[in-house]
Amino acid sequence: MADNNNSFADGLGEGLRKVFLAGVGALATTAEKGSEIINDLVKKGELTVNQGKALNEELAHKASKESAEAKDRVHAAGEQLHNAATGISHAAKKAVKDAEKDVEEGE
Repeated sequence: MADNNNSFADGLGEGLRKVFLAGVGALATTAEKGSEIINDLVKKGELTVNQGKALNEELAHKASKESAEAKDRVHAAGEQLHNAATGISHAAKKAVKDAEKDVEEGE
């Protein structure tokens, strides 16, 4: 019984990990594209080099911050999932023991 709950929790944990990695990939892609746009504007003279550098640094900082926050949220969700699976496992074991006891007592 516990093995089923653990594999269920592991599967959900793996799903959360994949969602997190997809989010990080999206952030990285956004940061890259943002940098390309900023560099193009600098080349066209629509932004100064200093403005472009400042925007690139701000974009990188925001992407890093969002990535760290997403990692924290995924970690917290994983802990909640583990706690829930543990609780379900304990409740299921108790229900089985109670049912066995009822059968032994002839109910």
